[in-house]
Amino acid sequence: MTSDGEGGAGEGLASAQAALIDLVQDATVRIHRPPSGYAQDGPGGDFLGSGFFVAPSWVLTCAHVAMRGEGGMVGVWFKEDRYSAELTEVPGKVVAAMPDTRPPGAGGWPAPDLALIQLQRPVDHPCVYVTERSEAMLRGREIHCVGWAPGQGGGLQNRSGVCVVKGSYGVSGDAEQVVRLDGDWVELGMSGGPLVDLVRGEVVGVIKSRLDNHQGGTAVGIERLRTLKVPAAPVETETDDLYQSVFHAHDRYHADQHNSSAGTERTWTDAQSELPVPPGGILGPRLRVDLLGRLAELTPPASTRGLLVLLDGLPGVHSRDHRPAPRGWRDGLGALYDTRARDREARFALIVRYCMGVLAADRPWGQLSARNAKELWGWVKRIAEAELPRDLRRQLDVEWADIRLRLEQNRQRAARAPAGEPVLYGERDGVVLQVDLQGWARDQYDWRVAVDRRAADAEPIDEDSRGTPLGTVPDRLAAALTEAFRRCDEPGSPAMLQVVVAPELFGLPVDDWVLPTDGQRLGAVRPVVLRTSYQGPPDERSARWDTGAAAGTRAEVLDCEDELRVRVPDVTRLRALAHDTVPVLCRYGGRPDPDTAAGVVRLIDTGFGVALLQRRPAEADTVCREFHRRATEAVADARTRDRLPWKIHELRRGVSAGRTETYWSAGAALYFDDPHHPLPDPGNDFLEAP
Repeated sequence: MTSDGEGGAGEGLASAQAALIDLVQDATVRIHRPPSGYAQDGPGGDFLGSGFFVAPSWVLTCAHVAMRGEGGMVGVWFKEDRYSAELTEVPGKVVAAMPDTRPPGAGGWPAPDLALIQLQRPVDHPCVYVTERSEAMLRGREIHCVGWAPGQGGGLQNRSGVCVVKGSYGVSGDAEQVVRLDGDWVELGMSGGPLVDLVRGEVVGVIKSRLDNHQGGTAVGIERLRTLKVPAAPVETETDDLYQSVFHAHDRYHADQHNSSAGTERTWTDAQSELPVPPGGILGPRLRVDLLGRLAELTPPASTRGLLVLLDGLPGVHSRDHRPAPRGWRDGLGALYDTRARDREARFALIVRYCMGVLAADRPWGQLSARNAKELWGWVKRIAEAELPRDLRRQLDVEWADIRLRLEQNRQRAARAPAGEPVLYGERDGVVLQVDLQGWARDQYDWRVAVDRRAADAEPIDEDSRGTPLGTVPDRLAAALTEAFRRCDEPGSPAMLQVVVAPELFGLPVDDWVLPTDGQRLGAVRPVVLRTSYQGPPDERSARWDTGAAAGTRAEVLDCEDELRVRVPDVTRLRALAHDTVPVLCRYGGRPDPDTAAGVVRLIDTGFGVALLQRRPAEADTVCREFHRRATEAVADARTRDRLPWKIHELRRGVSAGRTETYWSAGAALYFDDPHHPLPDPGNDFLEAP
């Protein structure tokens, strides 16, 4: 903000608030009955109401909006490109509604009247920033209402207005509390839309209803999501609890957006930082979003009670005053903002103490990742060195030493635990598909299908060298692949499909092909891996494979640094990588340029038999931290190289099943070329290099 005659604090505030309105409007969606096929713009028809992206692949709306869909399904319409008027439809499934039915005789849908919709396929989209405070809609505070409503000239338009919080029906501990709004008109269709506090720069509630023939309406505070049903079984990972899953994804998204050096658009953190009183208390927006991102990397609290015990142990914190009770790490941090700590040092000490309590909290053994714990400790140490006295820093070091010892003990226990028998696909029959791009015809492909008999010669099934356009290749191959699979599948154990292509064709989406016999993507039905007839030095291949077989697996991203594309390292540096390394190329794309394809060749030339590639196109400003994070976890979870095909297959099944925690892997391809199981050679030029 400037303070001279050409622009002052008022203009800076207006600019920041205008940016926040743009951000929340970009994330606001229309909800329709499925399948609409097209966006019907009239006030009737298939339009149900509004909603907004609260986390990647998650839409928050009202239960009375979502439950008017059919069979728990809705169509979610949104703009993928903020600079385009075109809307995209994605099917959504209503995963939770509170309540899920309207009681007989009820005049309206009872509070909390909230629903979460899960997108059924991965798409890129923006998300709002949701407050972590227990009660954020303060009486007398102006808030902006955003949603879709019929326009005066017909059709539907994204609308916004200003209301004032006048009070509530019910007290804060009342499960059916709703907030009364006065001021602007709340239009028909805006139910389910977000309420944003432009003073703090965060979404604080959901529009519930309008008043007939009057201005204003009612709303539900965002904190009511804490009343989502708690799982009966112990919560060991974020996916065990819908609330934790959504908000961990929310916090990682905003941390990634803020920390990325690739993004060019203004983020929520950027806009919040320009406000006169930035949110987050003593932390401010930047430190807060970074801390929340680190907390979201940890397993959630074992229980609400355990979180309350942690908060009650901090000076000046009265956790029982926060209703509904804090449920996740982010909620606990929000409970610290309004404490009456005397000065800056005391406030930072309180936050640091909370973080150390998070690290030391009870959780199932082995569930706290040492890497993620070190990331949070690194944040704590930087704050302590800048803000806290030496005696407190010394005490924190002692506490961290104890936590590190426990982490090492857990790591040793996990290392001694059996990994289970690896899935040795190389020891059983499989299917081999070779696809070659004709050099004399544009986008024409030759193909061959065979069953790879490990104990005998390969069995050719079918081939076509007349040239097939890419769009028709799956249809032309369907009968041959179906027959090959029938010959080697076993009950409950589908055979692996090995796709043999040149390195520049590793982006061929074979795992996404759908065969008419089962109507499912190949990668969701069976393991699908890439191989190539181009081979590196045999001795180097075998040495790297054999030496790394006894060790665990660890991923290393080679073509991306700080989310900016870089060249795959040269041969000398590649040879220096440990033998248990699984290279990851997050910038491979669907049709790689010659330099990218040459990078894959260098990997093969230096003996690597395994690599993970992302074939989804990545723009220059693509934020890919989530892919890096999850690819690293997936490779580590596999524990052995032989289990990687099964791990990738498991992820592809998750994508097809609509499991949002697997959406990061959409487009991921696995190069898996065991030198001890060479490609079949039936002696009739089948599978020879072109």
